Amino acid sequence: MKDRYYSKVILFGEYSMIFDATALMIPLKRFSAQWQFPQSRNKAASLTSNQSLKRFCQYLAGNETLSSVLNLSVLDKDLDEGLFLASNVPSGYGLGSSGTLVAAVYDRYALQKTNDCLQLKSLFSLMESYFHGSSSGIDPLQCYLGQPFKITSDGVRLLSDDFLKKDIHICLIDTKIKSNTKPLVNHFKQQREDTVFLGRFQTEYLPCVKTCIDTMVSGDKELFFNSLKQLTQGQMEFLRPMITDNTLDLFTTDYDFHFGVKISGSGGGGYVLGFTDDVDKVSTLLKDFEVIWL
Repeated sequence: MKDRYYSKVILFGEYSMIFDATALMIPLKRFSAQWQFPQSRNKAASLTSNQSLKRFCQYLAGNETLSSVLNLSVLDKDLDEGLFLASNVPSGYGLGSSGTLVAAVYDRYALQKTNDCLQLKSLFSLMESYFHGSSSGIDPLQCYLGQPFKITSDGVRLLSDDFLKKDIHICLIDTKIKSNTKPLVNHFKQQREDTVFLGRFQTEYLPCVKTCIDTMVSGDKELFFNSLKQLTQGQMEFLRPMITDNTLDLFTTDYDFHFGVKISGSGGGGYVLGFTDDVDKVSTLLKDFEVIWL
């Protein structure tokens, strides 16, 4: 069993995953969660997390598939003894606060673990649906594996921890707004019922996401930043409701140096992702925002 479960960042592919298209994920070790038993059962923070876990346990028990693969009687006993998940992963920021919880429950209570990533993804999808109404299962998979990976319709390809090239720098830009995944995903699903929107999204947006991923992994910096410009334009066109007003000015392709932004997670708040090869210029540009460099 792991000591802790790290948060995650979807570099590319947050809405592409709904189409089983390519996505790129990395762990974010700045934030994590770990199991703890309280010294006192009366600790307010512990009680809140413990009670949330009890409700989650009831949901798991009501699903035939999940109740057959998880030792829920032991989980229930541990929760009665005050077990909780201590976490500093910010909720509503697209970093996997629910993903770490799902990964932790599976890791501690699975009756028989599997190493098959697609089986894990399917199982995690059922578990995380409790929080979001529906889930791809990708976030908990990243939190469980704790390793960068690229996912396609064919499966999961694990990447080395140092696959990112040193001249492409990534930052998280704080919108100071908590995001609510469920209504944003539901809005997008309603949009894709429009055949014109769906056709353009699949033929224009998805290939751009794939090119961003492929060029980032291969280290083709010039082509990556050119593709990122197209992606930024695509997000303005196809995912505008997911872009917060206070970061809207950043979603431009008029920079005279390599810099581009995109939503993180479902968007609508949380962090915006920035990519550059010039940290100094971007730090000056973003002086009014709180920024975390990865």
